[in-house]
Amino acid sequence: MLLETDRSLPPSGFDPAFRADVLAGLSAAQKAVPARWLYDRRGSELFEEITRLPEYYPTRTETALLGEHAGAVAGIAGQGRAVVEFGSGSSAKTPLLLAAMDPACYVPIDISGEYLLHSARALASRFPALPVWPVEADFTRPVALPARIGEAPRLGFFPGSTIGNLSARSAVDLLRTIAATLGHGALLLIGMDRVKDREELLRAYDDAQGVTAAFNLNLLTRINRELGADIDVAAFRHRVVWNDPEARIEMHLEARRDMRFTIGGRSFAMRAGETIHTENSHKYSARSARLLLATGGWSMLREWTDPAGRFALLLAEARPPVPAP
Repeated sequence: MLLETDRSLPPSGFDPAFRADVLAGLSAAQKAVPARWLYDRRGSELFEEITRLPEYYPTRTETALLGEHAGAVAGIAGQGRAVVEFGSGSSAKTPLLLAAMDPACYVPIDISGEYLLHSARALASRFPALPVWPVEADFTRPVALPARIGEAPRLGFFPGSTIGNLSARSAVDLLRTIAATLGHGALLLIGMDRVKDREELLRAYDDAQGVTAAFNLNLLTRINRELGADIDVAAFRHRVVWNDPEARIEMHLEARRDMRFTIGGRSFAMRAGETIHTENSHKYSARSARLLLATGGWSMLREWTDPAGRFALLLAEARPPVPAP
């Protein structure tokens, strides 16, 4: 098993960026916490449960697309690429891609270090001849890839429509950061969810079993545990809305009553009905997806969708900056 690790976050305690984001976000007029902080170990486990729910179509659809088209991706990418996955989570879809390719190595990047290492070990056991070098880092910021990759060309893998969690501006910034991380000549295989029926979208993010609600509420449990807070988690409920002008699903934590709580000695107050905005999931048309990639510094090479056009896999190539005419 060829497994080595790189760490870009503190080895113990909490990430200071988590504290900074929570304190700043809960001090704003519309309280908000960036979605990446939903993914501690428990959050990551709950998200994997979400992906198996009958209402949650994105994972099934994208997995089927990968199973059908990974060979075509490999044919375009060629052999010997370093496969770099951004926000790898359980790496559940990754074997479909790796099995179709002859990669030089696999580099999963994730902010949840314990869960990352567990998933990397499982994948290294499945591909014993493949070097697996997990990197614990926040991939929304520039990431230093392991030097042992050398000059191998890179294929970025960004499944799950995770790009949809970001605003258009932040998504463009991330795509540019990914291009800088991967370097000249890189390719990117990215999943993007499509705009579709409102009711289908709402069901996917507010399932009957309440798993997505538990995933959302777990953020408050994490804040209590890691930041010395005294939030009454039971005083909040999971709320999902479709924001049509922004073409996105929004997840919120809504206060059931007026309350006060402290985080690391700082006091906060919320009124009944007030919310903490925890996640966006933007949906893209074929045209807006192409425009997003182009603005982020990528030229689309191929696109694959399911027969109903519910989800898309896009393969793009990093392009050098071109002077404006």
